[in-house]
Amino acid sequence: MRIVDAEVLSESVAKLCWEACYYLPEDVLAGFRRAEKTEASPIGKSILQQLMENADEAKNNHMPYCHDTGMAVVFVEIGQDVHITGGNYLDSIQDGVRTGYREGYLRKSVVGDPLLRVNTGDNTPAVVHTEIVPGDQIKITVLPKGGGSENMSAMKFLLPGEGVEGVKKFVLQTIKDAGGKACPPVVVGVGIGGSFDKVTSLAKHAVLREIGVHHPDPHIAQLEEELLEAINDTGIGPQGLGGTSTALWVPIETYACHITALPVAVNIQCHAARKKSVII
Repeated sequence: MRIVDAEVLSESVAKLCWEACYYLPEDVLAGFRRAEKTEASPIGKSILQQLMENADEAKNNHMPYCHDTGMAVVFVEIGQDVHITGGNYLDSIQDGVRTGYREGYLRKSVVGDPLLRVNTGDNTPAVVHTEIVPGDQIKITVLPKGGGSENMSAMKFLLPGEGVEGVKKFVLQTIKDAGGKACPPVVVGVGIGGSFDKVTSLAKHAVLREIGVHHPDPHIAQLEEELLEAINDTGIGPQGLGGTSTALWVPIETYACHITALPVAVNIQCHAARKKSVII
């Protein structure tokens, strides 16, 4: 049994919050570079160049890449041979988010009650996903999720007979409805299967996958490619101003489902596809 102090969790989460908001991941930057080379629209090409310049400025000046530093979504994989001491596990995660957003000078965008709309002032509570896994390590990933792209996400129960064509139609329509409001070029996380709650979780987990890495099942990998091509054929383009680079990647996650259902969820991640992980 390995002992980990709750304070270590808090410190790790705090650092991940500002690092995720300051420094775009290399897979996203590589996606920008690929898109800039193939973008057919001069305006779209110029926008992609500006996005890369913005990433450099944020990195060099240690400041947020985007003013919307999101609602913190925290994924924690805890090894079953780890024992956390010195404090409550969930409280330590929230304390880390609170500290990270304060010390990183990140915008606080969370309201405590969805109807009364009073800002909590510290960007908590964060959304925390916890998974118990084999081993004696803890992996923490912070995903700052901006409001523009999150607002354009969607979920639907299809009839089983609608099959893969129905999935493609729904995903494509979701992207068309989002247009430029989701700040493309986007990463389009797709969940297929499970239940009402599981399918949206699948779509959220999908956006964590590195850009360019396919699903291991060949038929799902093929669907990823087909959707990417179809989305980029919409002409929405960078920032919705036209072009051939509407999406950087379309990762899909799947799960078993009931014989009567074909649930599909789309979780859109804007071009500020921020994520940062650490293993303790």
